[in-house]
Amino acid sequence: MAKPKIMFVVTEDWFFTSHFLPMARAALVEGFDVCVMCRARDHGDTISAMGFHLIPMEADRKTLNPLSVLSTLFTMRRKIAQEKPDIVHLIALRSIMIGGLAAALAGIPRRVIALTGLGLVGAQNGTKARIARFGIRQFVRTLVDGAKVRYLFENRSDPLLFELDPNNSAKVTVVGGAGVDPHVFHARPMPDHPPLQVAMIARMLWSKGVDVAVEAVQRARAKGVGVTLSLYGAPDPDNPKAISESVLRDWATLPGITWHGKISQADVPNIWAAHHLAVLPSRGGEGLPRTLLEAASCGRAIVTTDVPGCRDLVRNGVEGLIVPPNDPNALAAALISLSLETATVTAMGRAARLRILEDHTEDAVGQAVVKLYRSMLQS
Repeated sequence: MAKPKIMFVVTEDWFFTSHFLPMARAALVEGFDVCVMCRARDHGDTISAMGFHLIPMEADRKTLNPLSVLSTLFTMRRKIAQEKPDIVHLIALRSIMIGGLAAALAGIPRRVIALTGLGLVGAQNGTKARIARFGIRQFVRTLVDGAKVRYLFENRSDPLLFELDPNNSAKVTVVGGAGVDPHVFHARPMPDHPPLQVAMIARMLWSKGVDVAVEAVQRARAKGVGVTLSLYGAPDPDNPKAISESVLRDWATLPGITWHGKISQADVPNIWAAHHLAVLPSRGGEGLPRTLLEAASCGRAIVTTDVPGCRDLVRNGVEGLIVPPNDPNALAAALISLSLETATVTAMGRAARLRILEDHTEDAVGQAVVKLYRSMLQS
């Protein structure tokens, strides 16, 4: 009897390997055949070495050219039809819209719509952003949805954008983000204090609020508070909201600010071991940021913003502090208060670690996704 086949459709190989390997591994262990359609670059060999069938798919995330989009759509449809997967697992908005329509045209009724946040569309609040969100909802619910389609979300706010009930388990599954391995990302002792050493690990995008973090630290330091900010990550060249390297280098000349550039996943546990606190002043559009999962697993308190995903993991005053987005004064005040409360920072870090162990581990997320697959095959 042939194994049931799962096809992951995702734009970038690095995004798949950094966020979705646990789901794919869990499916493989549970007896599924797993293939991955993505743009193959530096991580294609890793995907193949894990036992997954790699299907290269070139697609430019930056372009909205109709001819390019149509070419991508019909190439995807052809490759999906050739593979004949039992379930197509669509990751992130572009793959959901183009890959979802391609899967429908290829005659694959069982599709997982896995929204990992709305990105720039979710981070903006103007009229254009509201129209864009309406258009996305109508497109997905009309052309990609279906009787055998299920939705996978990383927080309980995003289902509402699609007019779905997060409690409707027959249609919606909410998981703890991508999950994290608590044995790799383990808690280690705090470094010496003062100063309060704060780190931000993220793609260097304006939507992540990097500028807000820099400004907040400058304001805290202007009041005589000992706090430093280390920025880890590179601009995403395919993202229109990428912060230029020249701006990042300029920020790194400011007192207390250091930009370290691109890092590997293997670097992350050591980074958190050298810092007291994680910060992510996101402007929105998040699913459930992996950087926060990793920091929490490493026993670090978090200061983040009151936006979907971030507020789903961090409870104000428990695992860290929640501040309004786009508010460097509020973020500075939070950093100042925590700089004076070393015991509080340590206690919040312990609570953050426990939060991960509850239901945000790779095992928990992997098993939840496998359970979803099995329920879809039985329907």
